[in-house]
Amino acid sequence: MRLTTFSDYCLRILIFVGVHDDRLCTIDEICTAYGISRGHVMKAVYRLGQLGYLDTLRGKNGGIRLAKEPSDIGVGDLIRHTEEDMALVECFQAPGSGRCCIVGSCILRVALAKALDEFLCALDRYTLADLLGPRDRLAALLSLDRKVPGRKSSVTN
Repeated sequence: MRLTTFSDYCLRILIFVGVHDDRLCTIDEICTAYGISRGHVMKAVYRLGQLGYLDTLRGKNGGIRLAKEPSDIGVGDLIRHTEEDMALVECFQAPGSGRCCIVGSCILRVALAKALDEFLCALDRYTLADLLGPRDRLAALLSLDRKVPGRKSSVTN
């Protein structure tokens, strides 16, 4: 199984905002902390807002914050919402779109479908609150005033 970069970024954004739950966070802070381009972060924040995971406040004093309690944000649900295509193989796509001649008798398809279900069920056992468990270590790693290799200086606002 492999998640898209988009889902990875969505998870990281939620972790950043969850660690900094005492204030509004900015897109620039997230970009700086993770070394992710502004365009990618903006796209993910926009989608997370649409899905109800983030509240986004525009304007001079704006920012983003969690729209739900971390314990109410299921990792499995987030992945289901952010992954565009969970088709592991061609035959998982819309009926009739594949070229495989054994699709009607294929045990591999059954095995892969079961593996996908088990993957998502495993993720369903975790919430954002679980991911925020090592909060102090995460806060230190996501600190904007520490020097990170490959990153210029820190953000001062």
